[in-house]
Amino acid sequence: MFKRYEKNPILKPVKTHDWESRCVFNCAAYYNKGVHIVYRGMGFDQISHFGYAYTKDGYNIDKRLEKPIYSPRDKYETRGVEDPRIVMMNDTMYMTYAGFDGKGASVCMASLPVGKFIKNEWDWKRYSCILPVLPVPDKDDKNAALFPEKINGRYVLLHRIPPDIWISYSEDLVNWTDHKILAKPREGLFDEAKVGAGGPPIKTDKGWLCIYHGVQWKDKENKKGFGTYSLGMMLLDLKNPEKILFRSDNTVLEPAEEYEEQGYVADVVFTCGTVLIGDELFCYYGGADTVICLATAKLNDVLNMEK
Repeated sequence: MFKRYEKNPILKPVKTHDWESRCVFNCAAYYNKGVHIVYRGMGFDQISHFGYAYTKDGYNIDKRLEKPIYSPRDKYETRGVEDPRIVMMNDTMYMTYAGFDGKGASVCMASLPVGKFIKNEWDWKRYSCILPVLPVPDKDDKNAALFPEKINGRYVLLHRIPPDIWISYSEDLVNWTDHKILAKPREGLFDEAKVGAGGPPIKTDKGWLCIYHGVQWKDKENKKGFGTYSLGMMLLDLKNPEKILFRSDNTVLEPAEEYEEQGYVADVVFTCGTVLIGDELFCYYGGADTVICLATAKLNDVLNMEK
């Protein structure tokens, strides 16, 4: 369904930058006169930071900063900040991410006026952990993606408590309630072991388009270990995002190239950001948790998968 960019990968580790010398992967994306990319970089200390790159045409990197734009600071992220996702609402850029303390992951958030984001002025407002009380105790909570607008007067958040995608609601973006399971793994399919949100949902005439990742069992017989990470899609109702209108049985992208099959973690394609430019989807994804790649597809082709 998605066609890989022939010059993949578009971003690789930089050996002379300690903070991103081992891998760069799992990036957020935002379109404003080009695509702004916030990506996860990791050095050999295995602590993740966020870097920044920009591409005017969506394909070729025109700018890349040498230093991180966001680094671990509080108790929830002593061992790294991971897998950013960004969305613009009310002239503010909101970034959700996973804070990792060495034991588990928590949903954290930061914000920045969109004007400062575009100008690369990185004085983020930090909210720390926004889901301190988990619906399921003693489990990681990550893969958090905000919807780009309120629905029925409330903010809406997708997140992942293994093995399911959850949906939650808030009046103020800080206090979250009404936690519900949205999507579960499906036996025998590409998402049989666990599922997680990709980037922020994209509003279309047919519903909210969600590109998500699904994971297969490594040991299928005993249902143990996590194997291949692939991408699928869901359509959610515009007025009731708990209603799944369509969910693909097949992948829209799965590991097939060397840069997706071999790396820090083998057999992985993982997205935190897809942007719509005209009638084309630009999906930025991590390959094998080592490099950042791009794949594109016509919006109508993805929306018409059910036909």
